[in-house]
Amino acid sequence: MPVNPMNRREFVQKSAVTGAVVAVAGTAAATPAEAADRHKPKPKPKTWSFSVLGTTDLHSHVFNWDYYTNAAPVDSKGNTYGIARIATLVKNLRAEKGEDRVLLVDAGDIIQGTSLAYYYANVDPITGKDGKRGPKHPMAVAMNEMRYDAAALGNHEFNYGVDVLRAFEKQCHFPLLGANALDAKTLRPAFEPYTVKRIKVPGAPDIKVGILGLTNPGIALWDKDNVSGKLVFPGLVEQAKKYVPRLRALGCDVVFLTDHSGLDGSTSWGDELPYVENASNLVAQQVPGIDAILVGHTHVDVPTYTVKNEETGEDVLLSEPYCYGYRLSVFDFELELVRGCWKITSKTATTLNSNTVAEDKRITELLTADHDLVVKYVNTAIGTSTENMSTAEACWKDVPAIDFIHEVQMETVKAGLSAADAALPLISVAACFSRTADIPKGDVTIRDVAGLYIYENTLYGKKLTGAQLKDYLEYAAKYYHQVPAGTAVDTATLTNANSFWDYMYDTAAGVSYEIDIAAAEGSRIKNLTYNGAAIPDDQVFVVAVNNYRANGGSGYPHIAAAESAYSSTNQVRDLMIAYATAKGTIDPSTFAASNWKLTQAGTAVF
Repeated sequence: MPVNPMNRREFVQKSAVTGAVVAVAGTAAATPAEAADRHKPKPKPKTWSFSVLGTTDLHSHVFNWDYYTNAAPVDSKGNTYGIARIATLVKNLRAEKGEDRVLLVDAGDIIQGTSLAYYYANVDPITGKDGKRGPKHPMAVAMNEMRYDAAALGNHEFNYGVDVLRAFEKQCHFPLLGANALDAKTLRPAFEPYTVKRIKVPGAPDIKVGILGLTNPGIALWDKDNVSGKLVFPGLVEQAKKYVPRLRALGCDVVFLTDHSGLDGSTSWGDELPYVENASNLVAQQVPGIDAILVGHTHVDVPTYTVKNEETGEDVLLSEPYCYGYRLSVFDFELELVRGCWKITSKTATTLNSNTVAEDKRITELLTADHDLVVKYVNTAIGTSTENMSTAEACWKDVPAIDFIHEVQMETVKAGLSAADAALPLISVAACFSRTADIPKGDVTIRDVAGLYIYENTLYGKKLTGAQLKDYLEYAAKYYHQVPAGTAVDTATLTNANSFWDYMYDTAAGVSYEIDIAAAEGSRIKNLTYNGAAIPDDQVFVVAVNNYRANGGSGYPHIAAAESAYSSTNQVRDLMIAYATAKGTIDPSTFAASNWKLTQAGTAVF
């Protein structure tokens, strides 16, 4: 469906934030002096303060509940999450600082990430079904109740397609901002780029706060199937340079950015895009006129961080409040009125832990029915398993749980290939998305499968040669630290999971190989065979692979440019649920095979 671009007129939204009310009380008659004093002009305030509160990467976590384990999450540090707890923190801060002195914003990734999100995108979609109007999204209900002022678009907002995102946008009482989400045909903003809020100051000019929203250019790769031909996503720095001066020209006293982009300048997509993925630090450094940035996307807790702008020398304040509602960022600004204009004299940031408060009663009241409905849904039995399948060791051993993913991917792609492509050897690549997933022996529920495959990926079949496949696996093998032969292997320090995350590490099924962790990167794949024979460089394979990887996610070589032999809009998770439902029994003995292993100079590690 085409995306309607925003009108080019400037979008300036007046805040619902109002000034403080001065109450005049008293029962005794005023003296003449007192009466005269009342008519004297009140002194205008010379200083004022206000705060911006920020969340990010909520991923539809409404309560402190894990739908995959069917229980409250256990955290060794006592952390808790959920927007219901954030709501309590927000209420407390508004009471402390003044309702008229607090703005609330989000940095994106709102409508994907839990079974609750999946339910309202696919099972009972907010877009409606069978001609019926869809339900309200629980996150829209919660965020409207909390009176959010704005939210940036996150990359996961596009996982379910533009129609679902537009439906969510209509349900929100605040704008979804995306200054670098443009209509592909007109190159005009497809969403509001910014909003301007007014902080009322009694007897003085309003403080105008411009809030600019930026999202992640990687959407063009990761959700190519959903956005290609509809939307384009230029870089954050490029668009900030366009809109920050515009906000200043509108008279904004404070310019605040909400970025769905980390702050370390890193990129996970290799050379596929000309833009940086985690660019918030670059925006602060290269774009003059920014006062502070709420950072998102990378799921880390950064209470306060300062970047000096290279043109002005001014400090830009940044904060990232972890994810899921574990933390809330608090930006505090103090301003002074100088010749009729407000100037920032002080700005600080920190993050608050949501485990210090209880869940807000009003949010709980509004969302409990939705939550209970989803709990019932995910606990629906879909079949049985003859064995327990765990991912606890999946990041260094070939385990049946990941082979279950491979089996479904290969069976699905095989059924959809043309006669010519069906004659080619078929293999699969897949990653371990969670080290705590577990398919139990006995009854298997929807939540068991959802816990194993947590993302909304769809499925492709791509063609790679033997030489390209080896390059692909060498890239994956970067996941492991180099451990010389004769040195003990500690699984706690074996992987590069702090930079090459678990979800980025693919294993392959259908071929056999060894990963020599004693060897240097680029020369670790040994004894790569198909059906027991060495693989010629020009042998063509059909590779079953998810859309994220097929479109260039994580920067794997060759796969994005490879010829496509199969594609489907069905999510891999749904295919796995359908597999279990159709067969009735999941039997690992029919598909599990130890076809890859770690070695040190030829000696098996495990």
